[in-house]
Amino acid sequence: MNLKNTSTLCALGVLGLMAQAAHADDSSTIKVGAGIDYTTGKYGTSTTTDITQVPVTLGYDIDSWSFKLAVPYIHVSGADNVIPGIGPVKNNNPNGRGKGKGKGNSQGGTTPPTTETTGSASGLGDVTAAATYEAYTNNAAQFGIDLTGKVKFGTADEDKGLGTGKNDYTVSIDSYKGFGAWTVFGGVSYTWLGSSQYIQLNDVFGANVGASYKLDSHSSFGAYYDYREKASDTSFARNELTGYYAYKFASGWKAQAYVTKGFTDGSPDWGVGATVVYSF
Repeated sequence: MNLKNTSTLCALGVLGLMAQAAHADDSSTIKVGAGIDYTTGKYGTSTTTDITQVPVTLGYDIDSWSFKLAVPYIHVSGADNVIPGIGPVKNNNPNGRGKGKGKGNSQGGTTPPTTETTGSASGLGDVTAAATYEAYTNNAAQFGIDLTGKVKFGTADEDKGLGTGKNDYTVSIDSYKGFGAWTVFGGVSYTWLGSSQYIQLNDVFGANVGASYKLDSHSSFGAYYDYREKASDTSFARNELTGYYAYKFASGWKAQAYVTKGFTDGSPDWGVGATVVYSF
């Protein structure tokens, strides 16, 4: 049983944990999906930053292996030092979002300001690829362990403030244990964050824990808590709680909706999203 089915930015993170908790039990080898994710928050700044992502996902399962790819379109409006997937950081890019000289639309003048600026920009987000191996599965005990490796390619434009422009690498171990209709799950991860000449980042440890309940053969709901260390010396740790509902509404089709609440300046104040996946 694959825990990290479609791990996000968003598309391979939030969606992966939702699929993990829902315990997709079909035997299809190819899955295609699309979704929308919206978050908003101040992240410790004086302005609100809104981030909208529209990811397209592709998955392929064979034997004990599962491969996932997510390609998102992203729109960001807000403080120039808030980077999607990272949060608030010290950003020394002179061409950043809202600084006049940059590619992002500025709400200020044409001269790069020295104080906090705001702006908006859109474009390709960070493409993410992941491979998961089912290291151990015991169906009778409803227990399993998965190992995942993930690469976030720095495809988002750093001059628009859509990303860091550098690759990130993550390894994680996740496990689950079923108790009838209930399932508890959790995992730990370590990410090597890529630094640029403008943004210096630390490697970070992460963890998650949650539970799900299977209502019937078509639907389930659950919640999980996600933590990650602060990405830089000037940023904040990520602490978020997400609740979700998943429903199989037709043969091969599944829809999922979720709501997220952040508890630190490293997380958005809140967020919502939904996905639709077709398996064949």
